[in-house]
Amino acid sequence: MDTEQLARTFIEYFEERGHRRITGSTLLPRPGDPVLFTTSGMHPLTPYLEGRPHPLGSRLVNRQRCLRTTDLDEVGDATHLTVFEMLGSWSLGDYEGPQSLEWGYGLLTEGLGIDPGLLHATVYAGDEHTERDTASLRVWQDLGVPVEPTVEDNWWSNGPVGPCGPDSEIFLWSGEGPPVSTPTGDDRWVEVWNHVTMSHRRLDDGSLEPLPQRNVDTGLGLERLASLLQGRPSVFECDVFDPWRRLVPALWPLDEPSLRLVCDHLRSAVVVLGDGVRPAATGRGYVLRRLLRRALTVLRRDDPSRTLGDLPPELVHHTLDRFRQDTDPGEVLRVLTEEESRFVRLLERGRQVLARPRFRGPLTEEDLHYLHDTHGLPRDLVTSLREE
Repeated sequence: MDTEQLARTFIEYFEERGHRRITGSTLLPRPGDPVLFTTSGMHPLTPYLEGRPHPLGSRLVNRQRCLRTTDLDEVGDATHLTVFEMLGSWSLGDYEGPQSLEWGYGLLTEGLGIDPGLLHATVYAGDEHTERDTASLRVWQDLGVPVEPTVEDNWWSNGPVGPCGPDSEIFLWSGEGPPVSTPTGDDRWVEVWNHVTMSHRRLDDGSLEPLPQRNVDTGLGLERLASLLQGRPSVFECDVFDPWRRLVPALWPLDEPSLRLVCDHLRSAVVVLGDGVRPAATGRGYVLRRLLRRALTVLRRDDPSRTLGDLPPELVHHTLDRFRQDTDPGEVLRVLTEEESRFVRLLERGRQVLARPRFRGPLTEEDLHYLHDTHGLPRDLVTSLREE
């Protein structure tokens, strides 16, 4: 099952159970939101999770593109991407967590054909402030799915303040042979779907207060589950990356970690550009600039002649189509090459500055701040230039 089939199956499954589909999937949060990018499917729904009526009703489903800068250092492993799609379902004061878990189990086993013996769940074990999630625990026990109670891993929040609550996570076995151990004991258990009971709001002082309504928020990583269903060892080998893995190695021979980073960051940059962001020194534009410069640093490390001007237009077309964006591919390629030219000029200036006697020895924090504030040389670029 390819990712498009998986997404359709998910949406239709919940539509058949009374959920209305939310359209629109931009990476850009609503005006006034302090967050730079949409990080999860629930983020645009925060006002409704806090009690505001949603115009489509109390049962919702969607397909949301997301960007997480917190995962940048993890990109390259088997499960993390910078830009990805999240499939989500919600109950806004309608049904509760046990119903959501039963539907989730039904979709995975009957709708997608996953062997129930390859599933494991975790639930919230409770602490001194909040009680054990016995309702979710009972559901998994009744379904015959192994379940592991945890504390920190099964309390979900979207930040230090705001809606939060206990969650139950569903894991799929990715190893060879029969499953062993538990999700906290063996990383071959891969989390694929998170079901959160949004029951509280965390306040500025860290205390909890009940929300005016109990909600259910679920999120399933599309590319992650697709790679597992397709028997691929990582998200970078699922079908959405097929054109990248076919064209990029022939253009730029790279080891596997470098290939993953370059493909992820360039693909993510195309999506960010597709949502209207342009490179800048601050904010969203700086995130875009950082993605491109990280990719360029890896590309040029072994061969300075490598250039984004050689990037096959097919990859830009494929990515924009994949994320349902109508931006002109030619404009995206133009911005990429212009930003590359700025980066090359910055490299030349950085080499000249770092050649000064002051910077030939070990660099202090004061040196790094000076290089950034006075010459526009970020820490990671300085480190890269010093390793040349």
